Amino acid sequence: MLEDYDMQIKDVMTKNVAYVAPQDPIEKAAKLMDEYDVGSVPVCDGEKVVGIVTDRDIVLRCVSQKKDFARPVREVMTANPVTAAPNMDVKDAAKLMSEKKVRRLPIVENNSLVGMVSLGDIAVEPKTSDKAGEALKDISYPSGSYF
Repeated sequence: MLEDYDMQIKDVMTKNVAYVAPQDPIEKAAKLMDEYDVGSVPVCDGEKVVGIVTDRDIVLRCVSQKKDFARPVREVMTANPVTAAPNMDVKDAAKLMSEKKVRRLPIVENNSLVGMVSLGDIAVEPKTSDKAGEALKDISYPSGSYF
């Protein structure tokens, strides 16, 4: 059981994270997502996380509105994202992700980006996979009819 094994976010997070600045073009964020095969990129002003941009943000706030990909990331990013600390317990991070309905968390220490963790990172660790499943169930719960 996960409660029997204390694992911290720093044990499962990705440490070398590509990021963009708020003034960078949306196209740069999309290219980084493609290059690193990720669904989101943190937005940093210096080393401070000020936002996050996801592939979904780009589709809904840029592509669907026929905006130019040269426009700045700040126009499509989600500002003030939910973050976690590297010493946070994995089960607490999964609970936070579930409560806030997010699949990815920038990991911040001393106001600086030090990593990223996704539900996938938590799910591939055998000792944490059931917690990731619980969080995903809560995050993915449909909010209503699609038709």
